[in-house]
Amino acid sequence: MLGDKWICDRTPTERFPDYTRGNAAEVMAEPASPLGWTFSCEPGMVLGCRDGFEQMGVFDALEYSDPAECFGLFGGYFYNSLTQARLFGIRSGAGWQAIDQAYFDPSQNIPAYVEKDWHNSERHSAKLGGTVGWVLTTDAVHETELNKLEAKAVRDSRPDFSTQTNEQILSRARSLQRHQRSMFAQVVWTSLGASVGPGIIAALTGEIDPTAGTKLVTGVGDVDSADIATRIFAISRIVNASPALSAEFDAGIDGLLDRVAALGGDDAAAFQAAVEEFTYVHGGRGPGEWDIYQWSYETKPAMLLQAVQHARGAGEEADPARTVASGAAERARLVAQFEEMFADNAEALGMFQSAVKSAGVFMAARERCKSNNIRVYGEVRMCFHAIGQRMVDAGHLAHVRQIFMLLADELDAFLADPGSFSALLAERETDYLSLYELDPPYIIDGAAPPLSEWPKKNSGAVEVVKVGDVLGGVAGSPGVVTGTARVLLNLDDPSVLEPGDILIAPATDPSWTPLFLAAGGVITNIGAIGTHAVIVSRELGIPCVPSIPDATRRIPDGATITVDGTNGTVTINALP
Repeated sequence: MLGDKWICDRTPTERFPDYTRGNAAEVMAEPASPLGWTFSCEPGMVLGCRDGFEQMGVFDALEYSDPAECFGLFGGYFYNSLTQARLFGIRSGAGWQAIDQAYFDPSQNIPAYVEKDWHNSERHSAKLGGTVGWVLTTDAVHETELNKLEAKAVRDSRPDFSTQTNEQILSRARSLQRHQRSMFAQVVWTSLGASVGPGIIAALTGEIDPTAGTKLVTGVGDVDSADIATRIFAISRIVNASPALSAEFDAGIDGLLDRVAALGGDDAAAFQAAVEEFTYVHGGRGPGEWDIYQWSYETKPAMLLQAVQHARGAGEEADPARTVASGAAERARLVAQFEEMFADNAEALGMFQSAVKSAGVFMAARERCKSNNIRVYGEVRMCFHAIGQRMVDAGHLAHVRQIFMLLADELDAFLADPGSFSALLAERETDYLSLYELDPPYIIDGAAPPLSEWPKKNSGAVEVVKVGDVLGGVAGSPGVVTGTARVLLNLDDPSVLEPGDILIAPATDPSWTPLFLAAGGVITNIGAIGTHAVIVSRELGIPCVPSIPDATRRIPDGATITVDGTNGTVTINALP
């Protein structure tokens, strides 16, 4: 029976007492699985974060405890360390107040900052200043490109699992943990880099043109998350151009790959090659992709086929190549305009040019870092799927994903005597799934409340919008569009989103990207200027307003709304 604390949960420490779900739900929207957290996140993400902050000059590794307080886990839910974020603000010179402004709005009840004698550090501030200087002057993040080759080598080294023992497969999974750690360190400092350029751009252009900031980071190009949409759109064009393939898709997703294989011919071969290439490059991606428990395009191919089916309805104007080119052209126009404005101010001109270049370099690098990481996570996932399937066949597990109810330190014992774990894993799975029903506190202030005190999701009252209401969020992706609101809480039935509709979601990750091809605009409950929904919307040229609290509950499905991504507002025009 589920107690007042989940088996993987952490306890806040005196040095790092405060945590927040702000900017955390986009990493892991759902509770982390026991194996996902203890096998991949603790040794990979957490230690990689500590390494990354040390490399940048924010902290020394010894300033953390063991385990490092880089992230929190409470009720199975992933949290960012608010204390750590505030100290980054202090040591970077921005101040802890700037961090609070980025995470919270004035109405939220947040813990007061309590200064400690170890918080300020001139040594760290000086090193961090050097890091920021590098961010503004480098032409490329070569380490990220090297990691891309490393991730590809990991994928290419996948053995034929049918020739491997369970112990050999587990050994491969363990050999990948070092990649998870080293690659996440790059996520940390490319995320820092991706925040520097846009911040400077906003400071230089905000008073001149408040709408310019988002446009100057649009159409960057070579963004891996957007590549998912590009490839899916291309596959949808292969299908639409072939009467035979179209007929098979019209007949439904079930058994589709087998039916296409039976077709034969050039069209079927082109489709199969495109699907194989997509799976090779992006097979590890999917909803909640940082948790190896969650489904991916490779472990659940129907997700890709469903995405292609949805993209079939998008017109040629949704071609990502066109929208990226359009965004890039507008970006170039604005750059030239501001360069002319700053022509008589050498300092401002130099800073503007450096910031624009840096924003492009690091926004693409950050997305590539994520892609590199997830490719390795995907390989770990495949290892445990292979073992899990064998255990299902032997009658030890009810289904493949039950293997992810193990803790990392139970794996050897499980392989030695899997039958002895059957009842435990079934009971643990019941408890784990019950965590999905809970609404995690937005803030953990020194101690997490017992799970028995957590409310159920969507149990609190919200104020439903009225005609004429204008909701304020974050100016994410520029542009204005009016359309029909479609509220999607998950990807179970994306077919309800028709071309031109406004997608309203809790948050998005790369598995949502195909829906952006048809959407007229995007709204999310949470997020900021550097989140997935915003980055992909900018690349695809559609307006996006993140951080509209409870948008999925306040805005009714079917409402007519106007999304102004340039100014960060949503106007309610009519209710259904």
